[in-house]
Amino acid sequence: MTDLVSLRRALISVSDKTNLLELGRALAGRGVELLSTGGSARTLREAGLEVRDVADLTGFPEMMDGRVKTLHPKVHGGLLALRDDAGHRAAMEEHGIEAIDLLVVNLYPFEATVARGAGYDEAVENIDIGGPAMIRAAAKNHGFVTTIVDIEDYDALLVELDQNAGATSRPFRQVMAQRAYARTAAYDAAVSSWMAGAIGEPAPRRRAVAGTLRQTMRYGENPHQAAAFYTDGTDRPGVATAHQHQGKALSYNNINDTDAAFELVSEFADAAPTCVIVKHANPCGVAQGATLAEAYGRAFDCDRTSAFGGIVALNRPLDGPTAEAIAGIFTEVVIAPGADDAARAVFAAKKNLRLLTTEGLGDPRAAGDVWRQVSGGYLVQDKDAGHITRDDLTVVTKRAPSDDQIDDLLFAWRVAKHVKSNAIVYVRDGATVGVGAGQMSRVDSTRIAAQKALDMARVLDLPAPPTQGSVVASDAFFPFPDGLLTAAEAGARAVIQPGGSVRDDEVIAAADGAGLAMVFTGMRHFRH
Repeated sequence: MTDLVSLRRALISVSDKTNLLELGRALAGRGVELLSTGGSARTLREAGLEVRDVADLTGFPEMMDGRVKTLHPKVHGGLLALRDDAGHRAAMEEHGIEAIDLLVVNLYPFEATVARGAGYDEAVENIDIGGPAMIRAAAKNHGFVTTIVDIEDYDALLVELDQNAGATSRPFRQVMAQRAYARTAAYDAAVSSWMAGAIGEPAPRRRAVAGTLRQTMRYGENPHQAAAFYTDGTDRPGVATAHQHQGKALSYNNINDTDAAFELVSEFADAAPTCVIVKHANPCGVAQGATLAEAYGRAFDCDRTSAFGGIVALNRPLDGPTAEAIAGIFTEVVIAPGADDAARAVFAAKKNLRLLTTEGLGDPRAAGDVWRQVSGGYLVQDKDAGHITRDDLTVVTKRAPSDDQIDDLLFAWRVAKHVKSNAIVYVRDGATVGVGAGQMSRVDSTRIAAQKALDMARVLDLPAPPTQGSVVASDAFFPFPDGLLTAAEAGARAVIQPGGSVRDDEVIAAADGAGLAMVFTGMRHFRH
């Protein structure tokens, strides 16, 4: 097996014709014979290039609406034959099989077909068969055959040919073979995942996911960890599809935290101007206001210490006054549906601040899967798309919450959904005033959130902690009255929680004894 293989014959069969003519002309100019099929052959021929139809090679026409055209020994033999094997060479000579040195294939647009909402039958028709078969054959024989499956690699191929006098090197073919198998794997993953959903199979025997490299990173959560960012091909607004206007590349932790912030602010798509500030994937301040600037100020006042070096997410396009306020402290990332010229001008002086725009907000009720790796396997679950309205609330105490308290309770509930468990969120007048996250004890979360409010009262020179007269949300039930009574001691006057504890009666009695109003949602929002 030689390292360099000269290209004499190429088979081109592409669904996406982008840059096809440029590639065809470049190959023909280097003396490479072009074989092609259907629309690819027509496009090349109409541009004046000499093209040989695969049907002429095989002696069989395309048939069955194009389902059968390359599934033939003269195609697969030309791709799979070992050029240095005497037996293979003899078989090629006996059966008139010509060697194919280069395969250029991109597949039927199955993912795009599904993404635009095509029906079952149309999706099935867009499952490519001949393409993956040829790709796998050519990639297996990468000792002799170069396989190109991505348009982005056309230029790399031509550079390789120029550097090697019309030949490709073994390392180049190995890289292209790996990319080829990754493409067919991703394609099959898309087909199998779609079909599982289409036939209503919630837990198929085998699951596969695939991604496309978006960015390599300096490191992961810590400097000794390698990391990269992959996208899944969906067009949902978020950190993966956002446009970055300025600042250095996002880090692993930036992406994780920005995603957390944007997912939370998307809960308030139709609400008043809303700001979310996140630190280490937990919200440290969430607030609404008459303007974005006011919302940011109120969110910042929930926990000014944690907001330093945090992520800011907004439910409206960023404006100049809000940008001025945000620029007042060190902020890692700002993500919003848009940004006006005044805001961009403000941030232009902050070279290390990343500004991302998304042209929309995500749908918190959209279906999706959440994957988590564990030792030896994966946990897969539905995305938490749970949503509560006023009509879903059940008043369980003697005192019912007021209308204003219900507004704050629902606000607190939306925030608690995005706080690491055990989650406790105090809210007053449409702004968080204390957040307790990630504690092993719900009582500890309640105390920590109240202490943070007390600390901010000192910073802001308030006459009383902002938890006085607040409402409180708990992501899961209070197993004992102690956490509830701790919230009451902090000044909370109304409570929202799922209910469902064997001690609900004790907790309700404690709430009545403390003069609290309490509602049950019947829905839990654990986030581990």
